[in-house]
Amino acid sequence: MRLETTVDIAAPPEAVWAFVSDPARVLHFMSGVTRWEVVSDQPTGCGARYRTLMRVGSAEVGSLIEVVEFAENSELAWTSLTGIDQRARWRLRARGLDGEHPHTHVAFRLSYGVAGAGVSGWIAERLSAPQVRQNLRRSLTQLKRQVEQEQLRSDAAGRREQKRTRASFSNL
Repeated sequence: MRLETTVDIAAPPEAVWAFVSDPARVLHFMSGVTRWEVVSDQPTGCGARYRTLMRVGSAEVGSLIEVVEFAENSELAWTSLTGIDQRARWRLRARGLDGEHPHTHVAFRLSYGVAGAGVSGWIAERLSAPQVRQNLRRSLTQLKRQVEQEQLRSDAAGRREQKRTRASFSNL
């Protein structure tokens, strides 16, 4: 089964990348994911491995995954080594960076299946698809909310610093 969902986030790609590439943040925005545990010496980048679980209905299904593509602020892809057969990709594309309000188009694609399960695997994939699709949509909605909130905080801190700098120069 192959699913994809997209969202536009009012923040530059670097801000979005800080969330999707940080294994410590994944559980904060990925809906349905109950485990995202680093199991390799390196926590990020190509070759990083994670043990993952996602709740689908009353079951938790998972895999040992390995990052196979890691292009800073742009692409992050993984494939499963064991467990549920899966491949996934985060794709970030800058939009509107020439204006005052940069934003990022985010696409998340997930392909999954039960390798060697035959007809029963095919049925399981079809039955799980609505729940997994809903998890993906919620994940991107939560990612958007969290990144945009962080961007607002960062912008406000920058404005406060500019005011302090101007105030200290005007007092000279």
